[in-house]
Amino acid sequence: MQHITRQTKTVYCQSGGIPPEVLSGAEPVILKGLVSHWPLVQLGQQGSAAVVDYLCSHYNGKTTQIYYGEPGLNGRYFYDESCSKLNYETRLGQVDQVLQQLLEWQDQDQPPSAYIASNLLSTHFPTLRQYNDIQLPKPVVSYETEPDRVSIWLGNKSLSACHYDSSENLACCVLGKRRFTLFPPDQISHLYPGPLEPTPGGQVISMVDFEQPDLERFPDFPKAIAAGQIAELEPGDALYLPSMWWHQVEALSSFNILINYWWSTAPRYTGSGMNLLYHALLCLRDKPEHERKAWQAVLNHYIFDDPKKAGQHLPEQARGVLGELDEMQARQLRAMLLNRLNR
Repeated sequence: MQHITRQTKTVYCQSGGIPPEVLSGAEPVILKGLVSHWPLVQLGQQGSAAVVDYLCSHYNGKTTQIYYGEPGLNGRYFYDESCSKLNYETRLGQVDQVLQQLLEWQDQDQPPSAYIASNLLSTHFPTLRQYNDIQLPKPVVSYETEPDRVSIWLGNKSLSACHYDSSENLACCVLGKRRFTLFPPDQISHLYPGPLEPTPGGQVISMVDFEQPDLERFPDFPKAIAAGQIAELEPGDALYLPSMWWHQVEALSSFNILINYWWSTAPRYTGSGMNLLYHALLCLRDKPEHERKAWQAVLNHYIFDDPKKAGQHLPEQARGVLGELDEMQARQLRAMLLNRLNR
């Protein structure tokens, strides 16, 4: 089995300064030292206990979902053998209690696994960003986008199976080391996605065990490996991850913290691309092959090639939804779709 040798491009940053061209690209970039000035990162040099004390001073006491796994799980949050159930428990609990558990487990050779995934800072640590924050040099747009989200991830050693997210992502390593294994979006078929639901964490994941890939079951996985790249982060580093890039995330230390920023530059009224996928599964997948290919040509013409070109030959007043959408047209289009689906 070959291994990935390509390393993700690295840019050395002054604390808090992101070159604007990084976020306008479509490639992952490591931003070395981007958040090294954060108090959270600097406290980590004193040890995990100092970080826990600091976090608890900003915690508002609200409960959250916590993933728990038995010692044999080794932090690999995945499916059971049937692929219809998850291999870990989800419980409701207090963040400060989990942090204390993680401290107690640090010296154990094979501790249980505990993981708090993608907790909004505004929900559980509302004052933390006052001293631990950066400004994203996003392009200025004239329309409303989805609100930005800032999340925190807490746990001991873990492996988040390879998946993609529809949002732009800046992942900031605060405590412990992280390894991201990255693949461009066109590698989806070589990564063998699992069920659409249920899923660990809400996203479709690759079914391949990267450490021990079953090449009889997943024969094209080496093609993904050939296209992959590795991004290794130390505390203070960040990774810009464009939307739709596949990524496996390994938290490598006995205590790990990551804070990430999610955002979108698309108009808010566009909604989720997953709606298109589910609609296509309903409307197109089971049609005869010649019909599917015909619809592929139709979608290429209107959506995937140059969407502006599809209506350019028409007078502007006749373009309708083939012209530039505004929020009102988007509402009308959504209402029409709902009406047709309900017939």
